Amino acid sequence: MVVCSTGKNLFPFMGMVIVILAQVSNMEVMKAAISKGINKYVIIVYSDALSTLIFLISSLFIYRSNLPPLTFSVLSRFFLLSLFGISAQIFSNVGIQYSSPTLGTAMLNLIPAFTFILAIIFRMEKLSCRSKISQAKSLGTIVSIAGAFVVTFYKGPIILTALSGTASSRNYPLLSQQSNWIIGGFFLAAESFFISAWYILQALILKKFPAVLIVMFFLFFFDTILATLFSLIVVRDSSAWKLRFDMELAAVLYSAIIGTGMRVWLCTWCLSRTGPVYISMFKPLAIVFSVVMGFLFLGDALCLGSLIGAVIIVIGFYGVMWGKVKEQREVERCEFSAAIHRVMLVCNIVA
Repeated sequence: MVVCSTGKNLFPFMGMVIVILAQVSNMEVMKAAISKGINKYVIIVYSDALSTLIFLISSLFIYRSNLPPLTFSVLSRFFLLSLFGISAQIFSNVGIQYSSPTLGTAMLNLIPAFTFILAIIFRMEKLSCRSKISQAKSLGTIVSIAGAFVVTFYKGPIILTALSGTASSRNYPLLSQQSNWIIGGFFLAAESFFISAWYILQALILKKFPAVLIVMFFLFFFDTILATLFSLIVVRDSSAWKLRFDMELAAVLYSAIIGTGMRVWLCTWCLSRTGPVYISMFKPLAIVFSVVMGFLFLGDALCLGSLIGAVIIVIGFYGVMWGKVKEQREVERCEFSAAIHRVMLVCNIVA
């Protein structure tokens, strides 16, 4: 990955590194909070409600004099974007409860593959069986999905254990027989699918409505409504809504400010300047951050299956990225040739 020295390319690069770090750290915090007893659905409601308040204040301050027009069509797209986002949040929390943040970050590498499939379905990408570019993207997609199945169905022997691994395994049953690794993998794969759909829809929205803070406000506003309705249905214990001033409150504050609010805003800002292909290139960093943070702070053990599967996913992912880069170069070459042809045509007419 090459980063130019100009600020135009450096700032999105730094921003996406922070986004991935915030996403992984939020998974670790959510895993710790859920293991301590906080309800996995209630924490989404509180964190999204706090994020809504933060972006409401920010939007009123930034756009108080030049608020872009809000139509029913725009609001409908905001609601659909929120539906994808809240689905991803719910599947993420359920998935890491059954498995671990390490598996969660490994499964995030499925996002480029799902994005490619959705782009073909909605005719945003062209697929030609005879084209090497299409073959690379298709093969990379298949390899990424295969790697995700390896991570899900094969744990293998432990190859790295933290010094506090014995004590940690009592609090975080990552390696116990009670953990349902496969179910967690399916929930995390569903999370990756909804994030892919979220990226595509968000890119379309930002083209017509570039006010990022307002997009974020309505995103979290609808998220809070949907999460509240869902939680009222599935959470029957009223005591689950009470927050204790310990790990639970800290997890809500961290998720709202860093893990959700800042991360989503920064990701959206980078998306508006570079496009979905660029931001998806940083997903493989998540598995590195997750292994290090899980090893240092949660005492998670690294299994051979997670390592093998992650390597397979990354190989497939970069196969897709190679195809995308070659495709972009072909487009630029064609545009350059067309521009040269027009200039020559104008020169001939003048002569």
